[in-house]
Amino acid sequence: MALPPAPRRPRGRPRSTTRPAEKSANPDLAIIRLQLDLSAKQALDSLCERRGMTQIAALSRIVTWLVNQDEVLQAWVLNLMSEDHLGEMSKIFLKRLALREAK
Repeated sequence: MALPPAPRRPRGRPRSTTRPAEKSANPDLAIIRLQLDLSAKQALDSLCERRGMTQIAALSRIVTWLVNQDEVLQAWVLNLMSEDHLGEMSKIFLKRLALREAK
């Protein structure tokens, strides 16, 4: 009599790899996974090498910068606007930048 097949183990890492900050060993830090396509990873490697930075340092600065921008710039950077709106939004963005710099 044949034995039943062994249960299959899940492949890869568990889906949820981050813990809520309050349950973390260091509540001031959060660790996330990031998936990049090959060309983006190569560009990141090149950037980090040129700037003498780790990938974690570069990406942390980018995320910190992005979340501190206004919603229009965030939408622009995240490519959430249609081509039709980009031209007009570019003008609005440049005006906002000029106002910020004038202060």
